[in-house]
Amino acid sequence: MLKLPLIALLGVTLYAQQSAPNLIFSNGKIITVDERFSIAQAVAIRGDRIVAAGTNQEIAQLAGPNTRRIDLKGKAVIPGLIDNHMHLLRAASTWVKEVRFDGVDSRKQAIEMVRARVKAAGPGEWIYNIGGWAHQQFTDDPKPFTREELDQIAPNNPVALQESYYQVFLNSRALETLKIQPNAPDPPEFLKGTVLRDAAGKPTGVIRGDIAATRAVANKMPKVAPEQLEAASLTLVRDMNRAGLTSFGVPGCDADVLAIFEKWKAQEQLNVRVFCIGGAAAGTPDAIDRSIQQIARMKLFQGDSYIDNVFFGESVYSPLHDPMFALKSNPQPEQLEQWRKMAMAIAQAGLPLHVHAELSSTIDAFLDQIEAVNKEHPVKSLRWTLAHVNQINATQIERMKKLGMYAAVHPWAVINGAIMHEGFGDEAYDMPPLATVQNSGIMWGLGTDGTAANQTLPFTTLYFSVTGKMAGGMKVIRQTISREDALIAHTRKNAYFVFQENNLGSIQAGKLADLVVLDRDYLTIPADQIKDIKPVLTVVGGRIVYDAASR
Repeated sequence: MLKLPLIALLGVTLYAQQSAPNLIFSNGKIITVDERFSIAQAVAIRGDRIVAAGTNQEIAQLAGPNTRRIDLKGKAVIPGLIDNHMHLLRAASTWVKEVRFDGVDSRKQAIEMVRARVKAAGPGEWIYNIGGWAHQQFTDDPKPFTREELDQIAPNNPVALQESYYQVFLNSRALETLKIQPNAPDPPEFLKGTVLRDAAGKPTGVIRGDIAATRAVANKMPKVAPEQLEAASLTLVRDMNRAGLTSFGVPGCDADVLAIFEKWKAQEQLNVRVFCIGGAAAGTPDAIDRSIQQIARMKLFQGDSYIDNVFFGESVYSPLHDPMFALKSNPQPEQLEQWRKMAMAIAQAGLPLHVHAELSSTIDAFLDQIEAVNKEHPVKSLRWTLAHVNQINATQIERMKKLGMYAAVHPWAVINGAIMHEGFGDEAYDMPPLATVQNSGIMWGLGTDGTAANQTLPFTTLYFSVTGKMAGGMKVIRQTISREDALIAHTRKNAYFVFQENNLGSIQAGKLADLVVLDRDYLTIPADQIKDIKPVLTVVGGRIVYDAASR
């Protein structure tokens, strides 16, 4: 067992003597994820900060008469997990209504979950989910749902089960509700060809495609009533804590949900940290000037370590926002001219940028524009970040490094690997090229892009990164990384993506006390079991926010 440097303990001794820690965890395997990846036995917490980590004997000396002591009994502890890109607040309005399949690897179990929801629902009530899964994750019977099957399960309820942003499975009652009829024109919100039909013109129950297909259905799903939004948001936060997640980069912080989070923060009851990614993206050339004026007025970093606005993003010029599952892109010069105008204004305002960039041609085109912007307004210190980057290559990474840019890697293949192989063939084995990214030395971190595009469970993402296997066990990428590097990318490196590297991401003296106690040792269990790890305790700011024993 590695011992933390004595100087690290001495550096906090005077601070600790002022007031004894109120909480000590001991007899554990504290995986600090500091720069040396040190392992300790115990950790002391005072208020919302870590006082010290070290041996049982060293930490015990800091205790006072009122210090609470928790015996870990050998359990492993890691820093609170950070997702650098999850649409968390958007999910609050539907989360409790959805039948979520995150972590469900049995089709039989998924069906039973739908049956249970139907039994609890009233006649005519929608039974649905909005992404976060794909049928290939079911190990017992990896096949799509059929209209007839869903009719038998829910004869009196419309059912819509959305697979990522790829397709939606509907039953007959849902088709009727959406006014999708045999031998009749599709409703105008669905692009031609997205409603699949048989040879006789009868809808099959499958709607396929991003934007004006899956999203068109999702937009019709019922949301919780305004008076129920706070309770629904609380359920969402509890589920995130149960998964070991404590901090998030959040594109598009929904104002209504954010107001609830602000209220909880004021009451010292907010159990996650939210760092918003937002801004006035332009959708047309006519909107550019208005967006640029808004960019000049943007104020970031006005918050604190619980809630803050930290990036402009996720889009800059929305016509250049790669649709999910698109196989190629072809950015046009006139579109890139508008994109550069926006980027120039963002750089001139000194704002960090976090922008959606998926396909190789888009990444190249954006880098061309950023290099041009950089000549007039250097971006090196601004933490400009390309997000998703599943099709990134080594040459592009080197260009990014020269610009001082970051890579926020969101492996869609965690659930969509089989779909990506259908579209990209063997090229999908390098989507994303995790080893290339890791070995390049670029600053990078892991995110999910959940809750619709991807599942949300961090240990599934870590399992994927280490084994190359999607949920369900199919090998879908060849470039894997070590479990240590994967954990660093989900903790210490991700702290940079929320501008909290001095506060979060490792278990070290002076940092905020966000940590997770695990039911098994992440570093030593077989790699295939990483996805099965369950948090026992989750701590945010020194407060226990999830305790499996009390559930």
